[in-house]
Amino acid sequence: MDVKSADRVEFIRCKIIIYLMIAIIDYGMGNLRSVEKGFLKVGVEVKVTNRPEDVFNAGGVVLPGVGAFKDCMRELTNLKLVDAVADVIRQGKPYLGICLGLQVLFSESEEFGRCRGLDVLRGKVVKFDFGRKNDMNSSFPRKRESRTSELDSPVKPENDIIKLCNLKVPHMGWNALNIKQNDNPLFAGIPDQSYFYFVHSYYVAPEEASVISTTTDYGIEFTSSVRKDNIFAVQFHPEKSQTLGLQVLKNFGDIVKISRQQSVVVG
Repeated sequence: MDVKSADRVEFIRCKIIIYLMIAIIDYGMGNLRSVEKGFLKVGVEVKVTNRPEDVFNAGGVVLPGVGAFKDCMRELTNLKLVDAVADVIRQGKPYLGICLGLQVLFSESEEFGRCRGLDVLRGKVVKFDFGRKNDMNSSFPRKRESRTSELDSPVKPENDIIKLCNLKVPHMGWNALNIKQNDNPLFAGIPDQSYFYFVHSYYVAPEEASVISTTTDYGIEFTSSVRKDNIFAVQFHPEKSQTLGLQVLKNFGDIVKISRQQSVVVG
């Protein structure tokens, strides 16, 4: 092989690596290094970046985050990353939101006053407030069910209400997933009722029940992950969730790889 041919092979190899690489968006908030280390541990190439062009050119995108919804949206806007994220999703590239990266997908949040989100998914981000009527039931739409006796009454007994009021906010620690979408590749190899690590005071309330992938019980049954087409997002922290959390990160890496292979075939 001559020098020019070798250079061309190396150029193509580098382009493929970039094409398959996952961009972890750095907007100044989030467990970036823990997420990066988690992906590397399972053999998935990632790049931490705040450059819109890196996000746009990546094979998939991860938006982690902890902190306030409004601060997140402000920083994404200042770094010109809002359009980059929207373009990635519009192109059909896989997106993984973690914690705040889930919440900003929705229309608005009530944290520190009303704040607009990316509005990719319809719904609101609301606070755990077990004294509020909405939090006495569920965070997602349900079909009306017929009652056959007073034992089926939706009114919670007084003892249950007392228990709800004693729950601490933020919701912090290990909790189980109720898997609702059995075909979600993000949870391949993850049994129902598996435990993951949560730290949050707010949760998403989607308008469309069809996007809900898992729920979790914490006084109420709230939405703990969503999936719609190429959008995957979780309220828990896979990077803090040991073996099963690493499996989720590996699964997302596989999703990106398959997506890129399909794009090459179609192209």
